[in-house]
Amino acid sequence: MDLLGGLGVLVRVVETGSFSAVAREREQSQAAVARQVAQLEEHFGVRLLHRTTRKLSMTDDGQMLLGLARPVLEGVDGIEAALGRQRASPVGLVRVGVTVTGSRFLAQRLPTLLAEHPGLKVELVVSDRFGDMIEDRLDLAIRLGEVTDASLVLRKAGTVSFVVVAAPSYIERKGRPSTPADLASHTCIVHDVGPDSNVWTFVTPDGPRQFRVSGGFLANDVGAVHVAARGGYGIAVLPLLEVLDDLRSGVLVCMLGDFPAPGIPFGLAYPSRRHLAPRTRVVFEFVLEQVRQVQAMLATVTETARTG
Repeated sequence: MDLLGGLGVLVRVVETGSFSAVAREREQSQAAVARQVAQLEEHFGVRLLHRTTRKLSMTDDGQMLLGLARPVLEGVDGIEAALGRQRASPVGLVRVGVTVTGSRFLAQRLPTLLAEHPGLKVELVVSDRFGDMIEDRLDLAIRLGEVTDASLVLRKAGTVSFVVVAAPSYIERKGRPSTPADLASHTCIVHDVGPDSNVWTFVTPDGPRQFRVSGGFLANDVGAVHVAARGGYGIAVLPLLEVLDDLRSGVLVCMLGDFPAPGIPFGLAYPSRRHLAPRTRVVFEFVLEQVRQVQAMLATVTETARTG
C-alpha cells in the first residue's frame, strides 16, 4: 500500500471530520478514502477510528499514529519545498477563517486566484470570533489584535482602522457630536464582540480614553451594524474598509475626526506544527498581497475619510 498517501488521508479525515470532505478535496469517491484508512488499519493491525453515523473519533492507537504521522508528513513536505518540487498548480481545499468584513474583501478577489489554479478550492469560514484553529479545522485565519498563542505562527499584515459614522438623516435629526463625551446623549449602534462592547475608546489630547455609549440596537455581525447605520438609526464605529464606499458616496458621514479610534493590528495565522502545503501557501501569499494593496489604498484616503 501507499503508506505515506494513507497517512495523509488519515490526517485530513481527522482534520475535516469526515470521509466525504476528504473525498471532495481529493476528487475521489468516499469509498476510496475509507478504503485507504482501512488499509492503514490492516497494515498496523489496530483500529484507528470509531465510526458512527454522526461523527468520527479516534481510538488511542489512532491518536498515537496521528502524532507520529504528522511530523513525517511535514518532513516530506519540507523536502519537496526545499528541492523545488512543489506542484505547478496547487490542488485541494484550504479553509480560511475570516471576519465578516474580511470575507467580503476576499470574496471579491478570490475568483482571480481560483481562475489561475483550477484545482484549488477555498472555503471561507466567517466569524468575528475564532477559537482553536485545529479544532475549527482551519488552515489559515485572519486574526485581530495581539496573538499570544505560542501554537500559532503569525505574519503581521497591518492595522485595521476604525471610523465613527452616521447617516446624514441621523445628523439632521440629532446633530453631530463634537467630542467623544457627546456620545452619551446620542443613539449608538453597538457591535457586540464580548464584554464592554459598549465602551468605545478614542485618542484624546490627554491620551486614550474610554466612553460608555448606549442604544437600543446591538448585533454581533458587523454587516448588521453597518445596515443600521446606513438606515439612520444611530452612530456606529466601523472598520474603514467596511464603510469606505459609503463615505465616498455620502451615504455615511465620518465624525470625530480629531478623536480617532485606535486601530487594531491584524495578521495571518496558521498552526506552527503544520507545514504549509503548496495549496495553503498559494492562498497565504495571495491574501497577504491583497492586504498590502488595500492597505496602500486606504493610506491615501484615511485622512479624507476621517475629516469627511
